[in-house]
Amino acid sequence: MTTRPISPRRTERGFSLVEAMVSLVVISVGMIGMAALYGQGLGAGRTALYRTIAVNLAADMADRIRVNRVAGAAYAGTPGTADACGPESEGCTPEEMAASDLFIWNEQIAAQLPAASGSVAFAAGDPATFTITVTWQETGLGPVSYESVIQVPNF
Repeated sequence: MTTRPISPRRTERGFSLVEAMVSLVVISVGMIGMAALYGQGLGAGRTALYRTIAVNLAADMADRIRVNRVAGAAYAGTPGTADACGPESEGCTPEEMAASDLFIWNEQIAAQLPAASGSVAFAAGDPATFTITVTWQETGLGPVSYESVIQVPNF
């Protein structure tokens, strides 16, 4: 029987099973991290979208108040049950217009934000101060609010 001498330098080719398993674990951990980051990015994008909608809705109500500044405290009241100053109506008092504005605004809030509500607070003075608040339910954060304070001079 002849034996070959073992050479001190042995060349190996390929990967061992242990090396393949370690690389698979490292890649898996990286992919899980990327998936978590992607989920957080989607959540942040949704939050930013909701905040943008809330800002636009508050600005819409601020514009409605500026147009109908005579109504004043009527904007702090409860909204009507229907649009009293719709296209078929002949004319509206400032208070009816305020109730109609609140109704339309609350309909927009309910349609655009999840579990949302809006409110307007009035503080008399010169100029009158209105605090417009939009509150909605944010996934993972609970209730979130945006508040805008405007002052409308009395002419």
